[in-house]
Amino acid sequence: MGMNRATADRHEVDHERGRRVQTGSLLMALAGVAFIGYGVVFLARTFFGSGFELGVATLNGVTPAELNAVDPAVMHYINHLHVATSAFIIATGIAITALAWYGVRNGLLWAWATAIVTAVVGLAIALPMHYADLFAHNWLTHLGPIYLATIVFVGGAILAYPGVQSESQTAESSGNTEA
Repeated sequence: MGMNRATADRHEVDHERGRRVQTGSLLMALAGVAFIGYGVVFLARTFFGSGFELGVATLNGVTPAELNAVDPAVMHYINHLHVATSAFIIATGIAITALAWYGVRNGLLWAWATAIVTAVVGLAIALPMHYADLFAHNWLTHLGPIYLATIVFVGGAILAYPGVQSESQTAESSGNTEA
């Protein structure tokens, strides 16, 4: 006895949703890894770079070495802020990667929503200051990597959403509240 057409269609739809969740969660996780990489580069430039951060060689023509010669305390404070900022970029990347890989990949709507909120809060707070024109920076090297990772993340989130939404609805209808 063969499978009826409705069952076959439902199986095909479920398979497609599952494939989209797997691909979407992979893209979200890769974006998280890119955030980690950006944070690591940010951290490394604090100790080994010639400029202040990616795409920021000078502050109004003043190099880190020149600023350090004028006031070492200011340079130490800037380095302190760079280390703290890179730590939070790396931590956010770890959280997004783990949520995507272990939660979204398993169709968990709460993990998808938490990854979205985590990325949106971080970017919504960090990015607007870059448009205030308070210092000169190379847009491509300074923000390009984050924008690229964000595009990959958003693409993955959009791709995964129908599947995690479907998984959540299936779990609710079956009485399983853990999804």
